[in-house]
Amino acid sequence: MSIAVLSTHRPRLARRARLEWDGVRERHVLLEPEGVLVLNQTGAIILGLCDGERTVDEIVEELRKRYNRVAGDEVQDFLSRLVAKRLVELGDE
Repeated sequence: MSIAVLSTHRPRLARRARLEWDGVRERHVLLEPEGVLVLNQTGAIILGLCDGERTVDEIVEELRKRYNRVAGDEVQDFLSRLVAKRLVELGDE
């Protein structure tokens, strides 16, 4: 089931999820009670910006400052998948 993530939502990590650095894998991981999701660098940066204060648009804008090409719809798709897994929660628009 796909959850619509709007540009005005304010995403944050769910209480059941923790973003941590895994020294063995030398990558960021998203820990949850049922397992571990290994993240690429961009995914880790996106989740690091999900503080419940920034909107999705503000997260995309921050990413555009760091990278040449950032597609807002790709960020929304990434967050939508994590919302569906209950790893990210959406704050008020």
